[in-house]
Parts: sequence; C-alpha cells; structure tokens
Amino acid sequence: MDQIFLSSVQKELAEERDAVASYVRNDPLLRKHFSIYLFEEGPSCDRSAGKVYLKAVDESAVYLGIFGDEYGPEGETGKSATELEFDRATENGITRLIYVKGSSDDQRHPRMLDLIKRAQTDLVRRRFDGSAELIEQVYASLIAYMEERGVISSLPLDAAAHPDAELSEVSDEKIRVFLQRAKSLRSYALAPETPPESALAHLDMLDQGRPSNAALLLFGENPQHRFPSAETKCLQYHGTEIRKPIPDYRIFKGDLFEQVDQAVDFVLSKLSLAIGTRSQGPQASRTYEIPPGVVQEAIVNAIAHRDYASTASVQVHVFTDRVEILNPGALPGKLTVEDLRKAHSSHPRYPLLAEAFFLAKYIEKAGTGTLDMIEGCRAAGLPEPDFREDGQHFVLTLWRDWLTPEVLRDLGLSDRQMKAVEFVRREGRISRPEHVQLTGMTDKTATRDLTDLVAKKVLRRIGTGRGTYYVLASLRDIRGTNGSG
Repeated sequence: MDQIFLSSVQKELAEERDAVASYVRNDPLLRKHFSIYLFEEGPSCDRSAGKVYLKAVDESAVYLGIFGDEYGPEGETGKSATELEFDRATENGITRLIYVKGSSDDQRHPRMLDLIKRAQTDLVRRRFDGSAELIEQVYASLIAYMEERGVISSLPLDAAAHPDAELSEVSDEKIRVFLQRAKSLRSYALAPETPPESALAHLDMLDQGRPSNAALLLFGENPQHRFPSAETKCLQYHGTEIRKPIPDYRIFKGDLFEQVDQAVDFVLSKLSLAIGTRSQGPQASRTYEIPPGVVQEAIVNAIAHRDYASTASVQVHVFTDRVEILNPGALPGKLTVEDLRKAHSSHPRYPLLAEAFFLAKYIEKAGTGTLDMIEGCRAAGLPEPDFREDGQHFVLTLWRDWLTPEVLRDLGLSDRQMKAVEFVRREGRISRPEHVQLTGMTDKTATRDLTDLVAKKVLRRIGTGRGTYYVLASLRDIRGTNGSG
C-alpha cells in the first residue's frame, strides 16, 4: 500500500485536508491501494516537528500538495513546512500532485506564488475552487498513477486483471462445464475440451496472459480471495419488515453461477408451490407463486450488474408479501428507472459477465430482462415488479400473490368484479370497454365497478381519458410507500 503525504498550510486549508483524507480512506478502490499521512494525526514525540514530517515524506510514494493563499510560518531554514516538504519530495523523485485553490493570484503570498510557479513545469498541477472539485481531481490523478504503475488497468473492471492474478486461480473444470453448457444451449463455437487458456482468450478474459476479473468471478476456484464482497446474502423474514428473529439467513459465496443457483433455490424454497394433477401429462405440474424464470432473471441482473468495486454485497430479502433484491451501484449510463418499463438498449456495467450469462442461458437477449420480468409477473396474475434507486443500491421488488381467495372474499366483490380481477390476472390489464364486453354491463356500471376496485386497492388506475386502463395493485399502493415495509 502506497502512502500519500498530504502537504498544505494546515489552518488555512483544514477543510480541504479533511475532505481529501476522508475520501481516500472511504473510497472502495483508493483505500485498497493508499494510506494517507496527516501531520496533525501523528503521535506527539520528542523529535522536532521538521524531522518528523520530513521522515514521513521519505516514507511516502506520493506527495499531494494543496496550495492556497498563505505561505505558512518560516522556520530556522527561512522556508515554510510546505516548501520544505515539496523540496524533499522533489529530491526523492517521488510523484508530486499539486492542487492550487482559486483562479486568482491577487491575494496570494509572494513566496507561495513563487512555489506555485516552481511546481508548474514538471508535475501534475490543477486549480480548484471547492472541496468537491478538489476530490474529483485527486481521484482522477490517483487513478492515473495506479494505471501508469500497472496496479490497475485502464480496461473496464471485468476485462482487466489484478497484477498478481495467475491462471492457476481459474478452475479448468468450471471452464469445461461452461463450454459444454454454452455448446449445448447456444451452439457456442468452442468445444468443451478446448484448453482453458484458449477458451479464456476466445472469451476476451485474458489481460496480458493473466485471467481477467471476469474470469476469476465466473470460473475462479476462490473468487472471494480477490473480491471479498462478491457474495450474495439471502434472508427470510416472518412479516413485511426487516425485523428479528430471522428464520433463515444464508451467505452464498463461490463463483457467480453458483451464487445465482443457490440464491434462486433459496427464494423458491420460501414461496408457495401448487402441485397440479397428471391430467395433462405423465408428471404433475408445479406452479410457484412467482415464476422461477422471473426470480432467476432478477437475481442474475443483480449479480451481473452490481458494482464490483463496492464493498457491499448483493442482498435478497424474502418477506411475506414480496421479494426484494438489492445490488450495489446505480443504473449505468443515462438509463433511468422509467426506461426499464419500455424497450431500451442494453447498458451492461460489465459486458463480459453479461455475455457469459447469456452463453450459459441464464439470461436471454440483453436489454429485455426487465420487460421479461414484467411480462412474467403479468402472466402469473401478479402485480408488475417495482424498480427504484435507493442511495447506493438498485432495488428490484417482486410482489407475491397477496390477493388470495380469502382476501377477495372479505372485500365483498361482486361476480362482475371477480371477473375483472381474473381478466387482469390473465391479461395484465383491463380497460372500461373490455369490462363492458366481458360482463355485458353498461358503461356506467362498468365505470362504477372499476372505480370501486381502485378504492378497495385491488386495481390501480393508469392514464386518463380514452387511454385509461387498470392493473393489479401491489401492497406498495395500499401502504403508499416505496415498498420497503
């Protein structure tokens, strides 16, 4: 881990010093590679302050100078601590990153202005106005520093390789099983017996002969060695809120395919399962409360698209009324929550992971996943899924079948209204003209029926005028919340 020596006039730039130190220490990527030295945080000792901070410069890989208007007290040498630190870093030949506060030099101390001019010819120097802009520039400089030294790659995370990664970390058997599945299900070009290194090269999962991060996550013997947070936490709750006791709590590790399989099995084991008869075939039909394909699509989306630079994990919460799946990271690019409910182009955060899940037939064509989930829930007579961004997480909610026969009976619905509910379960929506055609009632009676179903929170009205239609309501609509309980 490289030490950053943060140099500035402490009193003048206390806010900026604290902002940079806090950001480096809390950013998931930077804190893995850098520690930061602040003189004011060091222990008191008998040695002179000058010897202490100059020794800290000697032990650092990066000198990060924040220059303001003040020069600082001049010591026995006639120079300020900031200039002495800069000179020592220059003598040692370490990387120097200089950030100058403000665009005007009118109020700057003459000796600070001279120091800034000295620093403008052979090192990184940027101007900034506030802490937010400073942090943005520091982050960009530190990323460039790591790329130049091969600590990280300029490639996307899934295509890049850790500098210490070795082919021995990848399981030959896992690659063989994947190729066998891809060949069988997608007519993939490579045969199962293809040498692992050749297979990874064909999948674009080699970076200068080393397995990429995508290869480690998908086929690694122990992916958590490189990505400790690459795990899926599954929890079951008795009610509709996060509350103890928790009857079942599992943490699934291993490669991403294993995590998907285990998380899907966890959810399905908690859902209601209806066993049919053999009237239509030699085996009785099995109908889950939420279609297994919808559950798998939701979990694959979370695991494939999560931010693997984050220290958070994918979480799957099974409540009595819903299944919530949380993955670290916001929606990529300019994609919005509203875009997920209509045809949209694919924006995978990690294209290599998405392609592997497609080849293994865990997902279908990229960009259709959310629409497939919506259609799957409609076909099962369930409310449409909810999508939302919550802080640093993307949250997908699958609603369970809360409109049980007992609930409908207690609501006192008429036969006409029961027909409307069944129609919506089957078709996904109903309009007033469709209700008229379904029941043979007048427009006025149909309007009254549907309005009453909305009032009883069975249906939800969408649109206005002739374009109005009705869909199944979820418990979110009843509570008037975002579905978090």
